[in-house]
Amino acid sequence: MRIHFTGIAGAGMSAAALMMREAGHQVSGSDEDVFPPMSTYVEGLGFPFFRTFDAANLPSDLDVLVLGASAKLGGESNPEVQAARARNVRVTTFPQLVGEATEGRRNTVVAGSFGKSTCSALLAHVLREAGCDAGWMIGAISPSLPDTGHWGQAADVILEGDEYIVGPDDRRSKFVLYHPRDVLLTSLVHDHVNVFPTFADYEAPFRELLRLLPKDGLLVAREHPAIRAIAGEAASSIVWYDVEQADGGQGWCADEVVFGDITRFVLKGPDGRRLRLATTLLGEHNIENIVGVSAYVLERGLVSEAQLAAAIESFQGIRRRLDRLTKASRVPVIEGFGSSYEKARSAIEAMQLHYPTRPLTVVFEPHTFSWRNRDALPWYDTVFEGVARVLLIPPPSHGAASHQQSTFEEIAARIAAAGVPVEGVRTADEATAALSGLAGDEVVLLLSSGPLLGLPDSLPAVFDTLYAEAAAA
Repeated sequence: MRIHFTGIAGAGMSAAALMMREAGHQVSGSDEDVFPPMSTYVEGLGFPFFRTFDAANLPSDLDVLVLGASAKLGGESNPEVQAARARNVRVTTFPQLVGEATEGRRNTVVAGSFGKSTCSALLAHVLREAGCDAGWMIGAISPSLPDTGHWGQAADVILEGDEYIVGPDDRRSKFVLYHPRDVLLTSLVHDHVNVFPTFADYEAPFRELLRLLPKDGLLVAREHPAIRAIAGEAASSIVWYDVEQADGGQGWCADEVVFGDITRFVLKGPDGRRLRLATTLLGEHNIENIVGVSAYVLERGLVSEAQLAAAIESFQGIRRRLDRLTKASRVPVIEGFGSSYEKARSAIEAMQLHYPTRPLTVVFEPHTFSWRNRDALPWYDTVFEGVARVLLIPPPSHGAASHQQSTFEEIAARIAAAGVPVEGVRTADEATAALSGLAGDEVVLLLSSGPLLGLPDSLPAVFDTLYAEAAAA
């Protein structure tokens, strides 16, 4: 088939496109107003990529058009969609396409409010290092994997399962289309308030996902009251995990954790096994991710203990999840992913854990609907707890009319009211100037799911020069 992806720079869209190309289909795509790392990543994938939406982008023998869910794509008003409809070409979504293509394989869906990208990438890396050619679809870039999407020759497929809706005309959560045999469930806290106004609304698709598990399937779930409350929906076996004791001592957990540039700990299994592991990933939340993935592969017998330990030690994480961007600066610039309260808070706590004596400056962009929604203003009361200073980038305006969007001034005032010094920055030059007079003992965290004024690309070189010189002086 010839498949065109409208909105191909979306993380899930590009991963699905790669899977389809490896499955033997011809792929092209288009997108507008996209930013690194995904824009540069897609440009290097080797299939036709157009930087504007135009009916002329569609091949004459197009079989399927895949439309992304972002409001920026314009939905049915997009000229590519209109042209496809006029030609009676099927218009579908990437979750629908991936679900249809992988039906009948052994699909493992990694789901949760946070941790799913890291766990999906780590799981794919562990299987790949052990010699299993599993397929995968991951909504983030990992240096440890050749691509975000892979078809694979083995029956196993790892699918990052997003709870967000398929699109405005299909209110199902994406992950319910993936025919799960197994589920790794990392977390369950209220998110995406623009489409799930209450926690009960948000919880409902996770219940549906668990009901899809077959009796011979496996649910590996993090120990948490909200997950306990829905676990009974699964007809499958259930295994519990956490950083600390899980399932009354009968689950998987970590012991003897020593944090550092290389963090070391002991993985404890319910059968009394103890496996020493080491990782370069930062933060307690990543120990939790490793425990969950380890529990899954060992319970399923997919890899040996030695293969697991080697793969975890070699895993380099994923882009934007606590990447150290500077090389020579004595003031580290680290990029985190802050699409929700829990993700932002985990990144901040990781910085405080690994740099306990350093003042922390956070450059924050409220990019997602959740951060921009007025109902989420209370998040700002505690999210920056312990932070020395916040540089606040204004929220974007796309989709603002679809929900109760907070203003830049409201967000800044809420942060200030929490007792955290906050300064607005509207350009990369303003942000760089605000960071150019540091004492030299700080750490800087860039935190968003958005473009961050291009600072992840421009700021590291500035710091490597500015603060390397200060260190040598």
